[in-house]
Amino acid sequence: MTASGTLGRYLSLVRRASGFRSLFVATLASSLGSLLAVIALVVEVERETGSGTWVGALLIAEFLPTIAIGLLLGPLLDRLSRRMLMIAADLVRLVVFCALPFAGSASAIVALAAVAGIANGFFRPAVYAGLPNLVADEDLPSANAVLQGVENVMWAAGPVIGGALVAASGPDLAYWINAATFAVSAVFVARIPARSLQQSEGLTNGHWRDLAEGFRLVVRSRALVAVLVAWSLVMVGNAAMNVSEVFLALDVLDAGAFGYGVLFGSIGLGLVVGSLAVGAVVERWPVWTLYAGGIALMAGGAVGAALAPTIWVASAFGIVIGVGNGAAIVCNALLVQRTTADHVRGRVFTILMSTTFGVLGAAMAVAGPLTDAVGPRWMWAGAGVVFALAAAAAAVLARDVRSSAGGIGDEGAGRGQAWVPLPAAAAPGDGAPVEPQALRDGDRT
Repeated sequence: MTASGTLGRYLSLVRRASGFRSLFVATLASSLGSLLAVIALVVEVERETGSGTWVGALLIAEFLPTIAIGLLLGPLLDRLSRRMLMIAADLVRLVVFCALPFAGSASAIVALAAVAGIANGFFRPAVYAGLPNLVADEDLPSANAVLQGVENVMWAAGPVIGGALVAASGPDLAYWINAATFAVSAVFVARIPARSLQQSEGLTNGHWRDLAEGFRLVVRSRALVAVLVAWSLVMVGNAAMNVSEVFLALDVLDAGAFGYGVLFGSIGLGLVVGSLAVGAVVERWPVWTLYAGGIALMAGGAVGAALAPTIWVASAFGIVIGVGNGAAIVCNALLVQRTTADHVRGRVFTILMSTTFGVLGAAMAVAGPLTDAVGPRWMWAGAGVVFALAAAAAAVLARDVRSSAGGIGDEGAGRGQAWVPLPAAAAPGDGAPVEPQALRDGDRT
């Protein structure tokens, strides 16, 4: 399929699926504001403290609550209204960013970032757990690609604009803009009927039994184990890059806040290309080639950026990193969605996200002092080595994944029906994907 044909298919999906269109607009708004603000947060903490440890603490605070939510509260995403959880998360983040201009210290900034992290911990898994209910199954790969694509467009543009805003007027304007975008997001999420995000609010056997069931579902599935192992390794590499990135741009390459935004945004540009491109071919290629190949691109890009003499060369390799990351993220989401039933999908997503974010947090705790000790170039080179190991793990674990009789947690019920691509030896046309980013916050993280 040509690029214009692929784009036309994506636009057609946005036009004809009203619930998905509202989610698309909400994602567009909140992603732009968030990525304006992330530059402001990191630059403000770096300028106030000059410490890799403090930058690491900020980044950890943004996602650490996600770990607790996934490990302790994941079943709530199946038992409560996903729409109401998403709206509440938007309103909490709105309040946080209205408060940030008045924060007087690095510790206050980190504390507010942690509150926003709690809201993120509910919002993102609710989006991806509910997405299969908004579109037809044959449109699910395109829907994942479109959502990841719009987030990644903002990932490319937001940091560049944010860097320019911070350089020109300081961080407060970026905070106010982000607060407004969460208000827009809440309005559009409220337009989606609750039943469109959730077939029904799940029955419970008790909170702790529900939680234990989610862990059992993950370890029973070869596909989910592949995501868990490979993406945990990716998170180690992401930690090394994310903590040291601001020092690579500001101190080693002497590029200033705008240069940091350019480097940050270059990875976002690659994410756009990777996520949209993989959405067009994901049904025709075996999963291990797309998943492992995407992570391998991240490895090459990280090593190249570590050796770069200027911010522009580093940013070119940043695009390579983003292309690989974008492809792998779409693969992550789709495999989880098509392997698990709706009434358990929320807890599976939160468990996978919390576990991989836990790895990210532990790695960031080490990455801050290590950046101070060895410098950012070595950190990025080390990230490349870890990505190479993750690519090898993905190839080994995902290569033999096969489709099963029914969706995990639903014994073959409807949209929970398991769907995993056949290995490379299967007939031409087979193949497909797997989970999110966190993370983009692990997203790119």
